[in-house]
Amino acid sequence: MPPLSRRGYSWTGRRTVALLLLVVAVIARAQTFGNPVVGFDEQFYLLVGDRMLHGAIPYVDIFDRKPIGLFLIFAAARAMGGDGFLQYKLVALVFVVVTALLIHGIARRRAGPFAATLAAIAYILWLNFMEGEGGQSPVFYNLPMVAAAALILGVRGDPTRNGAGAMLLVGIALQIKYSVVAEGLFFGCWLIALAWRAGQRGARLARSIAIWIGLAMLPTLAAFAAYAAIGQASPFVFANVLSALAQGRGGLATQLAGLGAILGILALPSLLVLSGGRSRDGGRTVAGYDRFLLGWLAASAAGVLLYWRFASPHYAMPMLPALMCLLAQAVDAGRAHRIAGLALALVGLVGGQAVLAISALHKGGAREAAAVARAAHVDGGGCIYVYDGYPALYMLTGSCLPTRWPFPGHLATQEESRAAALGVDPAREVARILATHPVAIIDDLPHFDGGNPVTRRILERALASDYVLAARICTGPARMRLVYRRRAEGRPPLPPSAIGARACAS
Repeated sequence: MPPLSRRGYSWTGRRTVALLLLVVAVIARAQTFGNPVVGFDEQFYLLVGDRMLHGAIPYVDIFDRKPIGLFLIFAAARAMGGDGFLQYKLVALVFVVVTALLIHGIARRRAGPFAATLAAIAYILWLNFMEGEGGQSPVFYNLPMVAAAALILGVRGDPTRNGAGAMLLVGIALQIKYSVVAEGLFFGCWLIALAWRAGQRGARLARSIAIWIGLAMLPTLAAFAAYAAIGQASPFVFANVLSALAQGRGGLATQLAGLGAILGILALPSLLVLSGGRSRDGGRTVAGYDRFLLGWLAASAAGVLLYWRFASPHYAMPMLPALMCLLAQAVDAGRAHRIAGLALALVGLVGGQAVLAISALHKGGAREAAAVARAAHVDGGGCIYVYDGYPALYMLTGSCLPTRWPFPGHLATQEESRAAALGVDPAREVARILATHPVAIIDDLPHFDGGNPVTRRILERALASDYVLAARICTGPARMRLVYRRRAEGRPPLPPSAIGARACAS
């Protein structure tokens, strides 16, 4: 597919756009820079990255299912110094800006500078609606996938070379999260079609396909080989493959509610795309460009549906790049559409900031996290145990890890209640942790609806016999973090009214 360049622009123009996107991204995300507890997932990723710098090996010393590439990104951010929380957000900021710049470049093939720039800005702003304001995994893997799409759209004649680069980028994205596989399959099929159109047949076509498949698999094979070389192939295979097959899913009502929220978040840009129609000028090349973007969007949507997790809108973030590239064409359709595009950007800016403020209000921010960390201090050494709460507390308190499963959702939720999903019986592991008498135990109130009732009972027996409620920190009008400390410390417990139904209402 030859590039569409009827609206070319200079390197100076690209630098200006890059600077504008950087400014927009800083404004859009600055509210999160001082908050160490933006999202539970990324708190945990940073924790793993931190412990990797101290010799811990993911899957062996700390369990999770994410590919090693994601943890390497967070380890690199942690190696930048500081406390790590700001550093990983700055790394994520760079990924977001570069991704938006690539979206701008793709959009410029079919749209003018205003529309392409607005689409790139909309990508940055819409992340805030989808829990992408920090370091969720799609923030990182969208970059190699968009870069791969740009290479494919830039094919002139024989696609072998561009295809090799594109599929290697897909392979890198796979080592950030495997859910990009549907998009990768679409990219591969598109490349095969381009190769056929370029005249490749028989052995030559087979060779191109083999190269592309091999490059897409190369990063994963390299990760497996690294683990095999240290005798840890089994934990790698279990964490990356087998455990995912045994993992449960949330209830149907929860999933449908989450899917409805995702559809609502994507509704405005989707409606604008539909209202803009498809281009009719430019002949076969434009038709191919449109089909590629629509196919890419469909593949990313298929990946979201196949993963079948909608409890958080971040699972649908892979749909944003293709959607925003299509948005540029719609905005370029006429004056009314340009005005609508500006209105969309304004909604993204103002609404996104409101979403971040509301999230901090209901989940807590830097002040609440610091208060919980002070209450859970480990001055005399030992480990805390975060049964339900901020994974960042292990870093904020300087605590050791009491278990290979420090992410609270692994041992405390119903969907993770099978030993086949974790490699351990959660009830036995929680009992073992409590038998070591952690210095402090952190819990959450109200308790999570999807919690594991068996591990909950084990926890409450231990709290009743060996611990007292030492602190209650409100992290919203209807939520509090509870810190329990050993009864042997001799501190007086908080009264029952401290955790009453209206304790945090004021």
